[in-house]
Amino acid sequence: MAFMEKPPAGKVLLDDTVPLTAAIEASQSLQSHTEYIIRVQRGISVENSWQVVRRYSDFDLLNNSLQISGLSLPLPPKKLIGNMDREFIAERQKGLQNYLNAITTNHILSNCELVKKFLDPNNYAANYTEIALQQVSMFFRSEPRWEVVEPLKDIGWRIRKKYFLMKIKNQPKEWLVLSWADLGPDKYLSDKDFQCLIKLLPSCLHPYIYRVTFATASESSVSLIRMFNEKGTLKDLIYKAKPKDPFLKKYCSPKKIQGLELQQIKTYGRQILEVLKFLHDKGFPYGHLHASNVMLDGDTCRLLDLENSLLGLPSFYRSYFSQFRKINTLESVDVHCFGHLLYEMTYGRPPDSVPVDSFPPAPSMAVVAVLESTLSCEACKNGMPTVSRLLQMPLFSDVLLTTSEKPQFKIPTKLKEALRIAKECIEKRLVEEQKQIHQHRRLTRAQSHHGSEEERKKRKILARKKSKRSAIEDSEEHPTKYSNSNNSAGSGASSPLTSPSSPTPPSTAAPLEPGLPETHCWSRWIMETGAI
Repeated sequence: MAFMEKPPAGKVLLDDTVPLTAAIEASQSLQSHTEYIIRVQRGISVENSWQVVRRYSDFDLLNNSLQISGLSLPLPPKKLIGNMDREFIAERQKGLQNYLNAITTNHILSNCELVKKFLDPNNYAANYTEIALQQVSMFFRSEPRWEVVEPLKDIGWRIRKKYFLMKIKNQPKEWLVLSWADLGPDKYLSDKDFQCLIKLLPSCLHPYIYRVTFATASESSVSLIRMFNEKGTLKDLIYKAKPKDPFLKKYCSPKKIQGLELQQIKTYGRQILEVLKFLHDKGFPYGHLHASNVMLDGDTCRLLDLENSLLGLPSFYRSYFSQFRKINTLESVDVHCFGHLLYEMTYGRPPDSVPVDSFPPAPSMAVVAVLESTLSCEACKNGMPTVSRLLQMPLFSDVLLTTSEKPQFKIPTKLKEALRIAKECIEKRLVEEQKQIHQHRRLTRAQSHHGSEEERKKRKILARKKSKRSAIEDSEEHPTKYSNSNNSAGSGASSPLTSPSSPTPPSTAAPLEPGLPETHCWSRWIMETGAI
């Protein structure tokens, strides 16, 4: 796909991280069951919505599939007798709505394929495991060196990224992992530049980047091979999880929540910041930092999935930082995501919400200082520090790194320019999305304020005052007209009698004093002027 060119016909480049919201609009009873009509909306645009019809049995099937997460989800229980009563259906509809709210507000569940298929069957009908297996098998028919052993089902969170266990035929004890990924909505590189950059990845050598053994790209996907690591990722260490288990099972409901030791936090944090600085200096966009993208190799952290930004895949934390207009570059995205990662290393779980108002007790106040600079309300409102600034903070400045491996990643000048343009396009889409979210939030607040009970009462009071004011003005106009008509009828040469000592009454056009009853205003005028 050429730069800024539209995707091929039939190719859907959805941003899978855009939240889906679901509201049950109505229910309809058929002969033996009840159907619930659900209005689903992607993002903030009301126009980007559709209806799906689901039975209770569909909810029950989804819930059974989500049990692997270990979460206790509020699905209403089954009922065999009286399940067609109107009152029961209304009560069940409320329960099912609570259930939908629970899964769409959970960051991991809302992004999983099961929930996406349930709420958006049209866009998620494809079986990506089968598609990946077909493409991988076709490619490796001409590569006799490799052999596909088995799919590693659902070990990652991405719907359009699949993993396979591999081996080298003449080295049967060497296990490898192949990752296959489809294109994303932020793929702005031309096909030629895209394929050249993908083929450069195996040449990237850095002590804190996990080595790519083999990489190849087609017009619509990428396949990369890395060594299989039995210890797994940094997230596996934090959650005491097995690398081959499904993502929902590993991370949704950890059995034991415990953060890392302070020295581990300092060392791992420093290593991750060093590799982020290296990539930023090279002009290589990343934007995909989270604990599952950090491989553990002994006491060394190594970054994974550099290809994600080239493919145009959205970030795991996009629904968080898209809310804050000051996090508008990939460098600031990396710093914000580092805050999420540091929180998880410190407390053994992700933050409940972002921004974070107050932080639990930490092993060191130096940890809290870094968290405040990346996750607090003030930081999200005013902007992120640079990676260089974080490296100078007390938590990381005294960490000594012992490595003799010299970083190497040579990117030709032409490809650097292509990366720069693609990075600008990714950031432009993010800024536009943030602007729309900000405008929507302002409009929602205004509508909420205007429709509040307090505002309605104020409008009623103002309406009554205006009505009374109009009535008084009308009552003053009628006697004046009556008097004028009598005087004009008496003599055309005579003029109406006036007393020079009589004060002129206030003009009916002038507004009464705000906040006082109309009768009080008129009484005070009579007392001050002495009029009778």
